Amino acid sequence: MLNVGDTAPDFTHSDQDGNPVSLSDFRGSKVLIWFYPKASTPGCTAEGCNIRDHHAAFVDANVTVLGISKDSVRRQKNFATKQEFPYRLLSDEEGTTVEAYGAWGPKKFMGREFDGILRISYVIDEAGKVAQVFRKVKTKTHGEDVLAGL
Repeated sequence: MLNVGDTAPDFTHSDQDGNPVSLSDFRGSKVLIWFYPKASTPGCTAEGCNIRDHHAAFVDANVTVLGISKDSVRRQKNFATKQEFPYRLLSDEEGTTVEAYGAWGPKKFMGREFDGILRISYVIDEAGKVAQVFRKVKTKTHGEDVLAGL
């Protein structure tokens, strides 16, 4: 898991429209990277919609929003279209960025233990350093929580 002050690992992944997106594309502005387990599931939808509902405030704060999961480009497209997300969702099917950011690990769900994507977010500053880490994400208020910390 990354900590405040660490250099954020660069990455390039396809967004929901198949366009390549790299973290380095956003040098000079802040970036919120939110990792989520699976597109179109209840918790991920609640989190994504809360970020969507506060997107104008992110734009005003010069913060680019990027969602990342291991879902395919097609699933990302369906999720983004259905929920009318005004920001990009990136497909990391191999999990390289998920792992580089420490967003992969042991989870529990309905009494079952397994490895999966951890719900974690990072704010990356203008120079590409980790400015904030959100390890305990509340899906229904995550957008507001991030904005309160900016």
